[in-house]
Amino acid sequence: MNKLIGTGVALITPFKNDLTVDQESLAKLVKNQIANGINYLVVLGTTAEVATLTKAEKKLVIDTVIKANNSQLPLVLGIGGNNTAALVEELSYEDLSAFEAVLSVSPYYNKPTQEGIYQHYKALSEASPKPIIIYNVPGRTASNVLPATIKRLAEDFHNIIGIKEAAGDMVQAMKLIAMVPEGFLVISGDDMITLPMILAGGHGVISVIGQGFPAEFSEMVKIGLESKVKEAYKLHYKIAPSIDLIFSEGNPAGIKSLLHSKGLCEEAVRLPLMKASEKLKKELSRFVEAF
Repeated sequence: MNKLIGTGVALITPFKNDLTVDQESLAKLVKNQIANGINYLVVLGTTAEVATLTKAEKKLVIDTVIKANNSQLPLVLGIGGNNTAALVEELSYEDLSAFEAVLSVSPYYNKPTQEGIYQHYKALSEASPKPIIIYNVPGRTASNVLPATIKRLAEDFHNIIGIKEAAGDMVQAMKLIAMVPEGFLVISGDDMITLPMILAGGHGVISVIGQGFPAEFSEMVKIGLESKVKEAYKLHYKIAPSIDLIFSEGNPAGIKSLLHSKGLCEEAVRLPLMKASEKLKKELSRFVEAF
């Protein structure tokens, strides 16, 4: 899956100030990513506030992205949750023809054992007409998918092709890279350690900050994959303060504020999330101006 090496972006769902989906801003954001070197787009990931979208709104987002993208970049669709049977059903009826792969978050809240996680992804693998990327984000799911479990899934199911690893743990990431079969994608899900993961043998990132600074972040990933260490770290340290800022009051409030300061969308988020504070908005605006 060479199409999914490099910089993927987890797209936000822009809302108008009345909290309806802003199709115009979403299309503008997609075109901005295409023009600035992003390699692929992730639609309806957790950054898209997918938990607050209705079924009709999800379809609207998918249709808007497909139309704006116009087959220029590969697309990945987020289909995840903690009800295995419901996901199996969704995979059987969802039209996935426009997508290269499915990104599926490890079951949250239930706190399954490693065997439960294995059986969950086994069921998804057997149901999915498209390749699957596992998403491990213990800070949100309350359970960590261990490297040994990923190795087992990668070896047992040919259509489980990669992992978005967002445990924020470089030691775990290195164990993972060392253990998985050749060609299995280890993708950073943590913007701050994207470059170290790439230099350790990872294949890229599914990024949040990437949609704010697509040209610079995708260039950092590209030259990181070429092992141009000093040049890549120069870009990393230039971008790094913004990563701390956008996550300081939760995701996607921070990235929406940054994108608003660049004229790409409104700042609106849906409850229970809150818009960025005035203090954070000013800090982000100052950073964007200086950048």
